Amino acid sequence: MTASHGGASAADEPLQLSLLHGFPASAAAAGPPLAAELPVARVLLESSLPHLDRPFDYSVPAGLDAAARPGVRVKVKFSGQELGGYLLERTADSDAGHALVPLYKVLSPVPVLTPAVAELAGRVAARYAGTVSDVLRVAVPPRMARLEKDFAPGGLLDPALFDAASDRTVTAPAAIADATASCWADYHNGPAFLQHLAAGESPRAVLSALQGFGARGWPRLVAEAVAAVRRSGRGAVVVVPDYRDLDRAEAALLERLPAGDVARLTADDGQTPRYRSFLRVLSGAAGVAVGTRSAAYAPVHNLGLVVCWDDGDDLHIEQRSPYAHAREVLLLRAAHEGAACLFAGHTRSTETQRLVESGWASPVTAGRAVLRRSVPRVLNTADSFEQERDPLARIARLPGAAWRAAKEGLERGPVLVQVARAGYAPSLACERCREPVRCTACNGPLAIAGPAGSAALPVCRWCSMAAPGWRCVHCNGDRLRRGATGALRTAEELGRAFPGKPVITSSGDRVLATVPDGKALVVATVGAEPVAAGGYAAALLLDGDSLLRRENLRAGEDAVRRWFNAAALVRPAAEGGLVVITAEDTAGVGALLRWDPAGFAGRELALRQELSLPPAVRIASVTGGRTAVEHFSRAVELALANQGIVLRSAGPAPLGGGGGGGSPTAGIGSPPDGAGRRSGEDVRTLLFIPYAQATDTTKAMRAVKAAAAARRTDDPVQLRLDGVDVL
Repeated sequence: MTASHGGASAADEPLQLSLLHGFPASAAAAGPPLAAELPVARVLLESSLPHLDRPFDYSVPAGLDAAARPGVRVKVKFSGQELGGYLLERTADSDAGHALVPLYKVLSPVPVLTPAVAELAGRVAARYAGTVSDVLRVAVPPRMARLEKDFAPGGLLDPALFDAASDRTVTAPAAIADATASCWADYHNGPAFLQHLAAGESPRAVLSALQGFGARGWPRLVAEAVAAVRRSGRGAVVVVPDYRDLDRAEAALLERLPAGDVARLTADDGQTPRYRSFLRVLSGAAGVAVGTRSAAYAPVHNLGLVVCWDDGDDLHIEQRSPYAHAREVLLLRAAHEGAACLFAGHTRSTETQRLVESGWASPVTAGRAVLRRSVPRVLNTADSFEQERDPLARIARLPGAAWRAAKEGLERGPVLVQVARAGYAPSLACERCREPVRCTACNGPLAIAGPAGSAALPVCRWCSMAAPGWRCVHCNGDRLRRGATGALRTAEELGRAFPGKPVITSSGDRVLATVPDGKALVVATVGAEPVAAGGYAAALLLDGDSLLRRENLRAGEDAVRRWFNAAALVRPAAEGGLVVITAEDTAGVGALLRWDPAGFAGRELALRQELSLPPAVRIASVTGGRTAVEHFSRAVELALANQGIVLRSAGPAPLGGGGGGGSPTAGIGSPPDGAGRRSGEDVRTLLFIPYAQATDTTKAMRAVKAAAAARRTDDPVQLRLDGVDVL
């Protein structure tokens, strides 16, 4: 191991390294005979410790020469332990200046880590100030040994396939249909985008899709783009938020591509199906990988296109360190491998709007004539006209216009009702003083799960403790009122309002993917709206003000995205499709009324740029104990000051929403990675990073993390970059 890979000085490196691996230097020198050619293996350990985030050199015994190829999983001796890792490369020598510890074992002859994915993992770790090992934990699925027998000589997938370079050309399937007959013709720049893909070029586009159902819905648009790039002999990666979108995208791809050419990659299917699909992509047997966020790392050969559907959905964010967003992973990958990019959705995130305004990507949008015949009519019950007709519309949960839309829509087909919260009464308040009701054990919010029986008791949403004898700590009152109405309560009220009509719910633990085209009311929470094959006759978007009033920088952007996603499931206005929204007349509501998601995204981005808020700048949040956060922040500021960089910061400030022990935290309030028990409350410091200084800043943060982890003088801190929930 060289100094660049190990970090020790030339004088004391041999002794440190031999002790680190648990062997004296003389014992390492008396090891087994080494491979005749390229006897040094450079290994990346499977360790989340920041100070071990670098390759280590090991010698290759002659007995492991044939199996120890770049990309395979290995076992090594490290500090008296057996650790797993990946063999990155074989070299002729090492400049460590002492004998190396031999490789202990090659776990599998299958090279699961390709050079392209290894490079991508390094870039992702650098962008998010994380470790490469944490990225590879997501990129490479757990090994299923019994599946690898197909890679034995003469098996279904001979290992000789891996000897080809990672950019091996894939022959275009003959079954791919011609791209001339395409629903992309409805969009400006759409046909040109497909033509460039089919010609082997790498265009970059942001698509604003109109419909979310039927033959002209977004899955077909994605499938046609993938078919075009396959005609050029290149592969594709498609990333969607959840299993419902995955089922639809996969079905659309299978209509245009041979079944064996599409591999489905998602952890929801289980480890065995996921690893089987991974091996098919790795061998080149499948040229298209479609899946959830981990599919962004799929080792597709000769990658020509990366696709991300609905990048504004927070399901695209990895929930473990380094918390990478699939959109950013695909951007890094496309830049490195020269692939085309397609970011599609019914709306635009401010991040994709920034790509359009910078000229990096071209917008693909429908003309007004196509838009008018493809989308439903939208009505707002809070505008002046509706207020004059129905003075109580502002305070009614179901205004008259919404009730009439539901009644008329039920004569033609299903009606969608979107609500903000799951459950029955998800938040409660004191009837006398209107203060929020909190649990006496953990200070968590109380809720009522059902209308009758034991479920009617208020129960804490954090610790699940019932509170049958609750009394208000502010006024000693003992009567409760609903602060919000959930999906179950809404379904109960609509069932009474429309007797004889079936009511279907999709929320919480019971989220439906599809519903029949029958005449029924479908009550769904935001993001859980099922698809009706023929489209909904009408949609009621309730609780709009609740979505807009969330204490989050992206509340308006997220509300608009959810409204458009629901409205796109409704039939066109020419077929009677109607969307009724019950929210104040804001910029977001106006964008829905005009069906102008690009205009709203541009306005939102301009405001963020004026205030120097994400995505106009990058943001880092440092969370942990006060002492540890202060030490980390000072170390980063000092390292950057030596380079002439001064960052704007905020904090440290105590985390909000806290209660007593046992209260769950998400996002910024999560316990720091690897942190044990400690006294004192958690605090957070925010650092605002201009893009021009982002590379130097993340490099300094990684160095400070590694140094702090090696010293072990402070509690660990949680470092997150570009978290969507920190503001």
